[in-house]
Amino acid sequence: MKYLVTGAAGFIGFHLSKRLIDDGNTVV
Repeated sequence: MKYLVTGAAGFIGFHLSKRLIDDGNTVV
């Protein structure tokens, strides 16, 4: 699944993006 995460440079966005990628998702 693809996700668009805004604010990925911030603390919460960074960890959310990492979790989604680790679960095999695509983060844009």
